Amino acid sequence: MSGAGSPELTVDGTGLSVVIVAGRWHDVITDGLIAGATRVLEASGASWSLVRVPGSFELPVACKIALENGADAVVALGVIIRGGTPHFEYVSAAATDGLTRVALDAGKPVGFGVLTLDDEQQGLDRAGLPGSKEDKGEEAASAAIATARLLRELASR
Repeated sequence: MSGAGSPELTVDGTGLSVVIVAGRWHDVITDGLIAGATRVLEASGASWSLVRVPGSFELPVACKIALENGADAVVALGVIIRGGTPHFEYVSAAATDGLTRVALDAGKPVGFGVLTLDDEQQGLDRAGLPGSKEDKGEEAASAAIATARLLRELASR
C-alpha cells in the first residue's frame, strides 16, 4: 500500500542489519507503522530490531547511536499531530533536520516514517492499519533497504 506517486519497491535485505526506532506517542498509529516496517523487513530477509523512544524529538539521537553501533540502516517512525501552539513546527523541524543530519553524517540510510498530521484521522489513514489508504511504515522500511543496497553498490565501484 503506498501513496499516489510513490514507487513500489521489492527489496532484498539479505545481509543487512536494520534498527526500527519508533516513538511512543500516539501508539495506535505508531504500532501500525511498526507493523508495516516489520512486514517489509521480515519479507526482505534483513535482520532487524526495535527500539522505542519517548517521542519524535528523540528519534535522531537514537538513530545516530544505532548507526554508530553497526546498523546498516535505520527506520525512524513517529507521529506529530498539530496542536494549538508552535510546538508542532518545532518538533517537526527538529526531527526532520536531525534525521537528515544523521543520515548525512553516518553515510547510511534513514528511512523516514515520521508522520506530520493535522489530526489523528490522517494518521490512521496512513499507518497501514485495516482500512488505511497508505502504509508509511512499509514505505520507510522499503526505502531504507533499497538505499542501503544502493550505497553498498556505489561503494564497491
